Amino acid sequence: MTERITLTRRETVAGAAALALAPRGAGAQGAEVGAEVTGVVYEDRAGRGRRGPDDPGLPDVLVSNGREVVRTDTQGRYRLPLSDEGMVFVIKPSGYALPRDADNIPRFAYLHQPNGSPAALSLRYPGIAPTGPLPASVDFGLTPAQEGGDFDVILFTDPQPESQTELDYVRDTAVTRAMGIEAAFGITAGDVLFDDLSLYGRHNRIMGRIGLPWFHIGGNHDLNFEATDARHSRETFKRVYGAPYYALHHGGVLFLLLDNVHYLGAATGTPERGGRYEGRFGEAQLAFVEAVLRETPRESLVVVAMHIPLATDLGPDDPSLSTVDRQSLLRLLAGRPCFSVSGHTHTTEHHYLDAAGRPGATGPDAHHHHVLTAVSGSWWSGPPDRRGIATADSRDGAPHGFHVLSIRGGRHYTTRYVPASEDAGRQMRIVLESQFHSDDLARLPDTRLYALFGSPVPAESAAASLLVVNVFDGGPRTSVRFRIGDGAPLPMTRTRRPDPFVAALYARFSAARKSWVKAEPSSHIWTARLPRDIAPGTHRLSVEATDEYGRLHRDGIVLEVVAGEGRPRGI
Repeated sequence: MTERITLTRRETVAGAAALALAPRGAGAQGAEVGAEVTGVVYEDRAGRGRRGPDDPGLPDVLVSNGREVVRTDTQGRYRLPLSDEGMVFVIKPSGYALPRDADNIPRFAYLHQPNGSPAALSLRYPGIAPTGPLPASVDFGLTPAQEGGDFDVILFTDPQPESQTELDYVRDTAVTRAMGIEAAFGITAGDVLFDDLSLYGRHNRIMGRIGLPWFHIGGNHDLNFEATDARHSRETFKRVYGAPYYALHHGGVLFLLLDNVHYLGAATGTPERGGRYEGRFGEAQLAFVEAVLRETPRESLVVVAMHIPLATDLGPDDPSLSTVDRQSLLRLLAGRPCFSVSGHTHTTEHHYLDAAGRPGATGPDAHHHHVLTAVSGSWWSGPPDRRGIATADSRDGAPHGFHVLSIRGGRHYTTRYVPASEDAGRQMRIVLESQFHSDDLARLPDTRLYALFGSPVPAESAAASLLVVNVFDGGPRTSVRFRIGDGAPLPMTRTRRPDPFVAALYARFSAARKSWVKAEPSSHIWTARLPRDIAPGTHRLSVEATDEYGRLHRDGIVLEVVAGEGRPRGI
């Protein structure tokens, strides 16, 4: 009788040592380098978590070692090469569900580290315990599930709590909001935590209450900084979540969840000061992508999630902000319907990339890359709201939040922005700039920010006043216009500049702002001068924005134009 391991919903992926695995036998001992892993993918009909006599093998299911990808045979069997410190995982097919643990984390991978994480690293946060010799059979159980081509996916990135208090903020904002959204599953695209990896347990318990299968990618703040290079930089992450990159199919759509944070070692030789990294997939991971795509019909939609953007408005050529080998990924995706998302920059951006990975492409073959709004916004900076939670407006002016990806017909996609704390769920902020030096004025203790950026406007200043609209999830294909009363709509111009309200907010509440946070030029600001012929009086100012997907959003303000100098601002 051969000894087997089957991943179950009750067992962690990397906790293989706790499963009391029996060795493969004396003949296999010591033959770990260049060894093979074999096993069966089966239908877990009874939901017992281990294969029973009536559980048939599932043919044509993809299994990978992180580089090669094979299909199971007619009996559900697979065979793959596996080296020390390797991994093997099943790629969920459409129409089946993965086992989940008590916190709804899918369990689909086996980590093979006979000696565990290297003791010489002296990891601050526990890595992988020794898994021992490779089992004779590593099996994966799946259960049938109803999946249509119409479904939603909740997309988080950068919840990034630095403390237990900030984890409270995650719980009481984004998690609570997500609990009311019907979706097939969720993804967190990196920076699950902010360097303190001891918070994973509580984080997972909180996230698990959303009630959806939730997949995770590591970010640059999910690293083991004691590692000297990328090889052992994900030991804690792998212990908690399993494979650092992987794939799954749902409703006929292929999801590639990739790790493009390539660790370069401690910043100053001391792990306590963090680490250096660059955005890079690397040769092995790109080989995995190529192998998965080879087994995927070319007409299937491909959604790619990663942490570091392919390109970003903040630094398209900065290797710590953009992905240096993005062109290699785009070459693999060429000719396929595809879309990608990322996080990392705590900004919200839409980019359309050409084959070389350069933003600004306009043709039908342009690759749409969406940098998602951070759950933590400005890293949980800013004054407290009425609940005592940091307002956390992002440095490009978008309120902290997340997105929902909607798939229709298994082929068409849209995303929508969901503010995590904004009660009205607004999609834009409308302010008036009618004074110079607003940042300086914001520091005065008797200044109210909305008075500084709203009505009334003296008639003498009206024509010099600038209407500034931040469409939180806007991009290069978004158009914005405004009208006064029943007047004709007037176009607004997309302008790369800081959001004046958030700049003033940071200036006013500098003590509540983390030291590195400042207002950055935003990619989703539109501006226009007020009409020169606007008369004194009380006016309805309406704004209409057509977003990246052609959807219309409306908002407005009451504009008071007063004769004379008007009342003093901030009183």
